[in-house]
Amino acid sequence: MVWLKELVAPENLLALLGVVVTVGGLSYERLIPGRKRIGYRVQMDTRIDGNPNDGHIHQLTMLEDLAGASLVLLRIENDGFRSIDVDDYITAPSTEHRGLTAVFPDRTVRDVAVTEPSHPDLLRYLPQRGTATNPGLVCRGNEIALPRVPLNKGDHFKLLVLLTGGGTDKEPHVVGRIREGRIRNNENFRRPSNRVLGLIGSLVVLMILQPIGFQLLEPDPLRQGCAKGTLTVVGSTAFEPVMNDLDTAYEDDCEGAAHITVNAQGSVRGTDTLRNAGEGAKGFPAYLSFSDGLEVTGDPKLKGHLTALSVYTVAVNKDVGISDLSLANVRKIYSGEITNWKQLPGGPDLPIRLVSRDGKSGTRGVFENRVLGGKTESGRTSDNCRTPKFDNTRIIRCELDSTGEVLKTVARTPGAIGYAELKAAKDRAEGQKDLHLLRLNGQQPSTTTVRHETYPFWEPEYAYTYGTPPSNSLTSKFLDFLAGDTGRNLIEHHGHLPCSAPENQQACQRAQRP
Repeated sequence: MVWLKELVAPENLLALLGVVVTVGGLSYERLIPGRKRIGYRVQMDTRIDGNPNDGHIHQLTMLEDLAGASLVLLRIENDGFRSIDVDDYITAPSTEHRGLTAVFPDRTVRDVAVTEPSHPDLLRYLPQRGTATNPGLVCRGNEIALPRVPLNKGDHFKLLVLLTGGGTDKEPHVVGRIREGRIRNNENFRRPSNRVLGLIGSLVVLMILQPIGFQLLEPDPLRQGCAKGTLTVVGSTAFEPVMNDLDTAYEDDCEGAAHITVNAQGSVRGTDTLRNAGEGAKGFPAYLSFSDGLEVTGDPKLKGHLTALSVYTVAVNKDVGISDLSLANVRKIYSGEITNWKQLPGGPDLPIRLVSRDGKSGTRGVFENRVLGGKTESGRTSDNCRTPKFDNTRIIRCELDSTGEVLKTVARTPGAIGYAELKAAKDRAEGQKDLHLLRLNGQQPSTTTVRHETYPFWEPEYAYTYGTPPSNSLTSKFLDFLAGDTGRNLIEHHGHLPCSAPENQQACQRAQRP
């Protein structure tokens, strides 16, 4: 073991450390997981010479103003270890929408197209036609200004650029700044040789085997935005599909660090569960409750976080031949003034059966407030949603405890009418075609009509915590995740308007007004 003693001698350890530091510096960009990085590389840069055998390219270059044109295929990717959010781009106030700039020296950009995105969601940040809030790709002179595109680890897209001008002597390049990271040309990156890496690996193994008083290997740090622990999510059954997908996405993103349980009980029951957990906890309770609408409890310890605008719809059994109801007629139906569909133009001779939610439902509260004008529904008169319990009952009305049960019952009950969260109802109507959705006052239920304030049946969705969650807690990190790009995409996928999206913030602010 003489050679080992020699290796761990102070002077040899210093030499070894020098080698490790040197090679570590060469491979810093690849080996340090805390660094954010956007890489780019030119995959094609070619002149279009107008050869008749080139088909469409020949036709393109026959235009006089495109003579001497060239095509460039530029790949842009997140090849670091951390995700990049829109706020990670550092820009001047005058160019707040710009993330990166692709520069093509001595040439003029004539057109550009986005190709081969790693995920279709990237395209919504790179629209063909820009807007004031999302200008998309902006071509000016020899530059293309790119918007601030969020990129998860491994995400990429390509730009196919048509240029004219003075040739291809100077390489295209991408410039910009990101927090805690850099933009770099991947073609210029040179990894250490296999021989050097093998030598360093052998030396590091020897150092690990020898107890020299310090530890070289440390556990991988948690990814930014992740926290360890458990969290129970309760509340709205209408928002349950979003909660389930968010749970899965967060646990996958954080690679097992967190364990989240979803137990949708209804908005009011969820708030009660949160309050009980908070009162019984010694510290901050690991509970989060979603509520359809602002929960007025009088408890100052419950803190609401506006999350989304949820869209609801009124649905009827497929045999009800009516597609549009005025709010006035809906109120007459629920007050018992109209009890048969034949009393309405185009309606069949079928008794109206009201399939409703119970008193602990946030969706019912939304329906009573937005559609019935603040009036409460009548009492339950039926246990089977088909026949009344008493012979002299005018209104046939039952109560169920979930969105799914309401839709299933409306679908199988002749003359039934009910209300539910839009996407769940729409999926059922389009998939099984055993119910259909009604327009209200001539307005189709959609996120667009809610954003424009023309459709009446909607409500803010709040996430409640018992007090303010600690900044490093799983509850706090999960709320941040909810407001980030993945959370916004999932909320939109389920037919809601995420309040963290810039285009929805005006509508969400209006929703908070008394």
